[in-house]
Amino acid sequence: MEWLFGKKMTPEEMLRKNQRALNKAMRDLDREKMKMEQQEKKVIADIKKLAKEGQMDAVKIMAKDLVRTRRYVKKFMLMKANIQAVSLKIQTLKSQNTMAQAMKGVTRAMQNMNKQLNMPQIQKILHDFERQSEMMDMKEEMINDAIDDAMEDEGDEEESDAVVLQVLDELGLQLNDQLSGLPQASGSLTVTGMKQPQAAAVGAAGGTAEGAGGPSSPVSDADADLQARLDNLRRE
Repeated sequence: MEWLFGKKMTPEEMLRKNQRALNKAMRDLDREKMKMEQQEKKVIADIKKLAKEGQMDAVKIMAKDLVRTRRYVKKFMLMKANIQAVSLKIQTLKSQNTMAQAMKGVTRAMQNMNKQLNMPQIQKILHDFERQSEMMDMKEEMINDAIDDAMEDEGDEEESDAVVLQVLDELGLQLNDQLSGLPQASGSLTVTGMKQPQAAAVGAAGGTAEGAGGPSSPVSDADADLQARLDNLRRE
């Protein structure tokens, strides 16, 4: 009916439709396989029952039916595997189509951006930006110079130089005072060192002279007094 009304399906719709059909076919095969497996179990049970009853002709017929059933089960499994492979191919095609559409959209966006990017215009914009930046720097420098001229007095520089010189002079005086407080290295150290042994020698000589010609010590007088008393006692 689609060709009658002139409706045309898109590739995406066709892929989805075929994918649904393949999934439905795999579900049908699974149901048929389950039925065949149940029938196989039933045939095996019937074969065992007939074998116990001794009906060998019926057992042979049922055995052929069992072999046929198992063969169809294998065929169903093979058909499902083939359908699943086709489904995977369709899914791969769908993914590739999605990627192609995305790349197509990105390509269009890049084309539009490249059309909007006008290199001469961009170069002109960059040149204007550089020129305006230089003008702004020059104006800022002029404004800073004007502010410095307006805020600075003529005598400030001279006063600042005078303050610097005063500070340096004070530092020079302080250094001179510190240097004058240090001990001076001269020959007096050698003379002083020589005078000390001489003074010690003079002191020793004076002590010897006093011991030779000076008065007797108190210990010698006491001995003499004691000796005199002993002499008096002997006389008595």
